[in-house]
Amino acid sequence: MNSNQENDVRSSTKQYVKQLYNLLSKHGDQSSELRDIMDVLSQVYKKIDEVKNPEALVNRLVNYIRIVASTGQINFPTDQEKLIIKLGFIGQKAGLNGLYMADFSDKSQFYSVFEQIPNQN
Repeated sequence: MNSNQENDVRSSTKQYVKQLYNLLSKHGDQSSELRDIMDVLSQVYKKIDEVKNPEALVNRLVNYIRIVASTGQINFPTDQEKLIIKLGFIGQKAGLNGLYMADFSDKSQFYSVFEQIPNQN
């Protein structure tokens, strides 16, 4: 992937993540699962410009959102679902990239060793 394509991926991701975060922040029921998803969205927004493989990060993000939303029985309205689908298209370009047997529900995968992980429980 050339640098122009990579920059497009990063800017599109940031745009979708920001829109999704803003929509979720207006959600009436701020469950711990929803707050966890919002924490991870803000983490991805901060890190997307620094990671070597942005598609892999987006792929992990979408998997995380799907699993946590399922666990917390969160249903996304159409506008939010469309943004998650757009992120999913970006993440599909990553392939499998070492995700075999990964724990997609683990929030710590989005934080470095030196960062404090917000606990919502």
